[in-house]
Amino acid sequence: MGGCAGSRRRFSDSEGEETVPEPRLPLLDHQGAHWKNAVGFWLLGLCNNFSYVVMLSAAHDILSHKRTSGNQSHVDPGPTPMPHNSSSRFDCNSVSTAAVLLADILPTLVIKLLAPLGLHLLPYSPRVLVSGICAAGSFVLVAFSHSVGTSLCGVVFASISSGLGEVTFLSLTAFYPRAVISWWSSGTGGAGLLGALSYLGLTQAGLSPQQTLLSMLGIPALLLASYFLLLTSPEAQDPGGEEEAESAARQPLIRTEAPESKPGSSSSLSLRERWTVFKGLLWYIVPLVVVYFAEYFINQGLFELLFFRNTSLSHAQQYRWYQMLYQAGVFASRSSLRCCRIRFTWALALLQCLNLVFLLADVWFGFLPSIYLVFLIILYEGLLGGAAYVNTFHNIALETSDEHREFAMAATCISDTLGISLSGLLALPLHDFLCQLS
Repeated sequence: MGGCAGSRRRFSDSEGEETVPEPRLPLLDHQGAHWKNAVGFWLLGLCNNFSYVVMLSAAHDILSHKRTSGNQSHVDPGPTPMPHNSSSRFDCNSVSTAAVLLADILPTLVIKLLAPLGLHLLPYSPRVLVSGICAAGSFVLVAFSHSVGTSLCGVVFASISSGLGEVTFLSLTAFYPRAVISWWSSGTGGAGLLGALSYLGLTQAGLSPQQTLLSMLGIPALLLASYFLLLTSPEAQDPGGEEEAESAARQPLIRTEAPESKPGSSSSLSLRERWTVFKGLLWYIVPLVVVYFAEYFINQGLFELLFFRNTSLSHAQQYRWYQMLYQAGVFASRSSLRCCRIRFTWALALLQCLNLVFLLADVWFGFLPSIYLVFLIILYEGLLGGAAYVNTFHNIALETSDEHREFAMAATCISDTLGISLSGLLALPLHDFLCQLS
């Protein structure tokens, strides 16, 4: 990190003394650090979720895997639909797009389940490096794959990158002003919009999925640059206070070995304390699980089945538009914390469940006459999901003590992943059942 790298040198050159920096104007220095951290966390959120979003946007193409004579991954971007199951009233792939969802989320679930138990012992920098390398590997592996199975392995790399990154960066927010949570959340929403929109736009422009994925290799490099060159060290952004929090933050950011336990660090919490904190978080965890279960059941279980034949858009194009509009809603609501804050996230969970019931009824009965009505509902679905995410973590940041905040952030990360995993497991049999209907 620019500021972080400089701080790393100051604290590692000598165990007993620090190099005194040249005097600077405190107010200007503080403002500069504030904006560097704000932009840094926004870019980290953007880059961290980008590969995850792109893999979901490419899910229909991955499962419609075809090869041209030049061994380049190709899915026809033209308007003519290619039915995979002519006996069904749905244009079904042989495998549900929920299979891509599971490959994109189960590794993340494992990482988030294990993270509160010991991930804090690993310094932040190696975690960020692994996250960036896995993201780049996912794009390359899917782009050059010759089978669905190999493509799904690439999706797994994207999942590892996203899951490890989310736990790492949300834990890191505990050592910065609370405002960075809003910037991080907005960045993750931006990843959804830009990831889905870039995949849609480039494939609509005539690029093959392979060329589209390879064009995105700059995103992992931007992730690493944002962390190592842009973020300031926590000690630099608040010169006047919270020395214990700064000291606790420095060691995982700077040292290459496991940090010592400090009073303000989550590593000093006993298992009993962690369980007590976790029980208090359930008020926020449960509704976030429900929100994500409902919306990803829609996204990966129903999107493929919400197929309209009375439009010029092919099936693949319809799916990409659904993903893009959903992500647009997520981005808008994740960026809305400064103007709209929601204390009772249970209401968002209830509304998202009503969305699920309504769209499931439409898949079964087919009563919506136009795809544009579905577009509006999907945009609304994204607004609910993004609002639930950003308000959950904002409320936790406000209501947890400094010593518990790092653990609370890491533990709550499990909510969205658990809901998504459950939705993928249930969407697979639903897909098979509905696709067998004549």
